[in-house]
Amino acid sequence: MVAEDENNDEIFQEMEVEDPFCLESSPLKLTFEDITSAAYKIKDGVIKTACTRSHLSSVVNMELYLKKDFVQYTGSFKERGACYALMMLSDEHKRNGVISASLGNHAQALCYHGKRLGVPVTVVMPTVAPIIKIEACRNFGATVIIQGFNMKESKHIALKLSKEKGIIYINGYDHPHIMAGQGTVGLEILEDVPDADAIVVPVGGGGLIAGVSLAVKTLKKNCKIIGVESDRVPSFTKAMENGSPITVEGKSTLADGLAVPRVGCNAFATAAGLVDKMVVVTEEWISMAILRLVESEKCVVEGAGAIGLAAALSGTLDEFIGKKVVLLLCGGNIDTSILGRCLDRGLAIDGRLVKFHATLSDRPGGIAELCRILATIGVCVKDIIHERAWLSDDVFSVRVKVVCETRDLRHAQLLQEVIKKNYSSSVFGNIPLPKVL
Repeated sequence: MVAEDENNDEIFQEMEVEDPFCLESSPLKLTFEDITSAAYKIKDGVIKTACTRSHLSSVVNMELYLKKDFVQYTGSFKERGACYALMMLSDEHKRNGVISASLGNHAQALCYHGKRLGVPVTVVMPTVAPIIKIEACRNFGATVIIQGFNMKESKHIALKLSKEKGIIYINGYDHPHIMAGQGTVGLEILEDVPDADAIVVPVGGGGLIAGVSLAVKTLKKNCKIIGVESDRVPSFTKAMENGSPITVEGKSTLADGLAVPRVGCNAFATAAGLVDKMVVVTEEWISMAILRLVESEKCVVEGAGAIGLAAALSGTLDEFIGKKVVLLLCGGNIDTSILGRCLDRGLAIDGRLVKFHATLSDRPGGIAELCRILATIGVCVKDIIHERAWLSDDVFSVRVKVVCETRDLRHAQLLQEVIKKNYSSSVFGNIPLPKVL
């Protein structure tokens, strides 16, 4: 019992360690000069990414532009802040190195620019961090510590090590230099689309929208800043309603890069008065957006990167129909297995991947007849599975589960009509149509 109490005391002490750059009692507000300074300093260290008109403009009835920051070397906008934060260190701190906690994009960006600038980097990653991202950080020469069940625990461990070793802790979304670096993307957007009516920004911890909103509103006050979150972790939306950061109970989401249960105090203090609207979207719309970007734009992005398009597709931005809207595609680090699931889910929502069960004759020609019927209406069979043992009424029948590809919802409905006409015992899976919140 004593050992357990000592363990709890140790955890409590870890939780008491504060980040001196992110204190809720005295939040630091970003200035426009911070962003312009960052833009000058990082111009040779990060890619000035393209912001081009989208083929999807006609789909959402807007003049849509895509800021493709997922093409940065490590695959996300996080490089901007990481590069600037490291460049702003004193010579002593550059020699000592920095530490941070992250399970993805911030860790990779910090490790990459640390190697490029000769700054030792230590990252604490939770045990749930993807192996591919852990290895990427190690390949950049960083010290990687796998400790902590989740990001909250890993952050406490990193802050404790920061205090013990006297090295700077760099918060991935709330450190002032991180926010300033992220704001440079707003300056670039206005260079390419100076007459933008709105800019749609993915929101997690709030650093990106803080930097972008300040940069844009300083130069173009009438340009609307729209923040987008997953309905499974709406931390900034709840903070706006509450008037200050508040912890929300988060759930797993395709936009895992935005799954921050409490927004940063500095980010909120900077952005709260500049954001014109917050919207939340469901997982189905995120899947659909990932599919649309792959098919129409040849862009492979993660859920966090696609969430702006998800908002446009869902109808929550209809006040901008006919206007110029810029979507920030902030990251492309999506796991390939997750990408496959997202594409399948998007196809199902689109009515282009259909599943049904039917009972038919197990005599020679039964399956061939079903395939003939499907072929006559132009449906392609993707998978077919027999089930004999679980049919109790007729040993001469077989139950098949069929997954097939159709052109669209209308074609899927035609398929359903034809199958029900020819097979009295058939069941179709529901098309998971997305809802607007």
